[in-house]
Amino acid sequence: MRKSRVYIALLHYPMYNKRMDTITTSITNLDLHDISRAARTYQVEGFFVIHPSENQHNLLKEILAYWQQGYGAQYNPDRQEAFNILKTAADLDSVIEDIERETGTRPLTVATDARIYPHSVSYHHMKKLIFSEEQVLLILFGTGWGISSELIKKCDYILEPVQPDSDYNHLSVRSAVSIILDRLLGEFWFQS
Repeated sequence: MRKSRVYIALLHYPMYNKRMDTITTSITNLDLHDISRAARTYQVEGFFVIHPSENQHNLLKEILAYWQQGYGAQYNPDRQEAFNILKTAADLDSVIEDIERETGTRPLTVATDARIYPHSVSYHHMKKLIFSEEQVLLILFGTGWGISSELIKKCDYILEPVQPDSDYNHLSVRSAVSIILDRLLGEFWFQS
């Protein structure tokens, strides 16, 4: 049984585009559905979607209303349950404050990226921490071409890439979230 409380956040700013310009990405419907379902499956404490634009928050509210109160809630109650853990925020600082209010502890931030950073921690190290220490963790996932390096370097931990030795390393964020949640919160199937 894990001892740490784990939250996740999907950031849309500050992200890189393929030219490595810092941009704001758009909310994607599939990301909301698939990440909510993975987060609920792995019993994540909360899933935050962070976006600075009010227009994008309005879009998100429409999507959630359909699946939580509209026809979608009756048609697919499992999706409604998955969306119950999704929360919205305008910025990362607000999320950290919300988690601190809820838990009484400022969360440690864990950056994820497809790029290799010095001092990255392994999945084994992070899983051991999650299952053996009473911590509050917030795992950050980026959209576009990844979270800006300035933000990543401010995090308490930087998780190693999913497949660091691959000559192709461009997973969708939905896929990366599922893989990472399984590695960190899933069964210890690899141990005898």
